[in-house]
Amino acid sequence: MTVTTPNEAGAAPRSARAMVWARRGAAARDFWSQFRRNPAGMTGLVVLVVIIVLAILAPVLAPQRMLDVTQLLDSPRYAPPSAEHPFGTDHQGREIWVRMLWGARVSLVVGFAATAMSMIIGTIIGIAAGHFSGWVGGLLMRIVDFFLVLPSLILAIVLAAVLARGVTTIVIAIGLTSWAGTARVVRSQTLSIESRDYVQRARVLGAGHWHIIVKHLLPAVLPLVLANTTLTVGSAIISESTLSFLGLGDTTKQSWGTILKNSMDVSAATSGYWWYVLIPGLAILLVVMAFTLVGRAVESIVNPTLRSR
Repeated sequence: MTVTTPNEAGAAPRSARAMVWARRGAAARDFWSQFRRNPAGMTGLVVLVVIIVLAILAPVLAPQRMLDVTQLLDSPRYAPPSAEHPFGTDHQGREIWVRMLWGARVSLVVGFAATAMSMIIGTIIGIAAGHFSGWVGGLLMRIVDFFLVLPSLILAIVLAAVLARGVTTIVIAIGLTSWAGTARVVRSQTLSIESRDYVQRARVLGAGHWHIIVKHLLPAVLPLVLANTTLTVGSAIISESTLSFLGLGDTTKQSWGTILKNSMDVSAATSGYWWYVLIPGLAILLVVMAFTLVGRAVESIVNPTLRSR
């Protein structure tokens, strides 16, 4: 099937698929044009890119053998930040900056993976609750309300305590307890889209549930999900740090929450080893703020009514 327009007379006709991709490309360019005019969003994006690149290059910048305490017998313990030890050392003589690089890998992976799980669950349930009327939609919303009422962190702590310790457990615990807010937002957007003429017309012409969901509802809610995703990653990183700080994470893996737990175990805050507590805490704060800045910028583009706020 080919589609031609009046202003394309004499030009080679383009396929409908090519026109769809052309529109998507134009929308992406417009999105980037608006995003880069947002100073806060660009600042957050630059910070995230730098941290992600450093995390990826951790094996090159700081080989894992630098975390092996058997090879650090001559390294001073609790050395304060200096030219020789930029971020200081911990109770075993390990460089804090090395632990921070490797910890960024775990914290970011958990944040992205848990957010992906949360967004997938929330999007599916939100679209289903908005599209299907009657007892199906009602039942799904009661489930959503149940998870909204329960404190997600408390439920995540219970799941992490019951399941075997590990990074996968942390991802599952966070992902299964943080999707309800997304589901409610997606359902609201789905109900709005369901009332539009082109969806009603598709239904009258005999389009089935799957066609309407895939062709009309899902593409319309994805921008909203994208904006919510960037905000949720920061929350997931905080949850991971909290669970690791409480001793529910994988102690064999470096994460920023684990570093904070180690500092608490040796009473670093009250013993004058301020760098042991301050540096991982500031890293968590910096990443969460960066994701928040990016998320707010994306949200202002997706929802123009927020730009004046």
